[in-house]
Amino acid sequence: MPIEGLFGTTVEALAKSVDLRTQQQNLISSNIANAETPGFTPRTLEFEQQLQSAVKNSSSRGGAAGMSVTNPRHIPLKGEGPASIRQVAGTVVETPAKTPGRDNNGVELENEMSRMMQNQVLFNASTQLLNRQFQELRVAIKGGN
Repeated sequence: MPIEGLFGTTVEALAKSVDLRTQQQNLISSNIANAETPGFTPRTLEFEQQLQSAVKNSSSRGGAAGMSVTNPRHIPLKGEGPASIRQVAGTVVETPAKTPGRDNNGVELENEMSRMMQNQVLFNASTQLLNRQFQELRVAIKGGN
């Protein structure tokens, strides 16, 4: 079995989520840092739909004789499942303010701070779930101790 198929869809999706949320945090930080830059348009990373679609596709991809993965903890068929998750990169989108300031800056600090907190909570949740997956693997390797 190739090493990339060892952990399955759940770990692949959580790891990709952590990576994309880190990129999102960097964009939000950049937006906040440029709050006083004339003409600056804030940006965001849209990836949730792509990641959900990749997880759904990798979980339901069929194999020979109509076999399919019916649970995220099942071993992906033909090692194809996680590959599509790894390909999710998200799309950087400009998000101009509805009412830009006099200097045409589109950063709304309250909105950016709210997005940063939400992203941080989701990042923390993903890392905790990923940690739990590795703890379960550790218990399995040690034999239940």
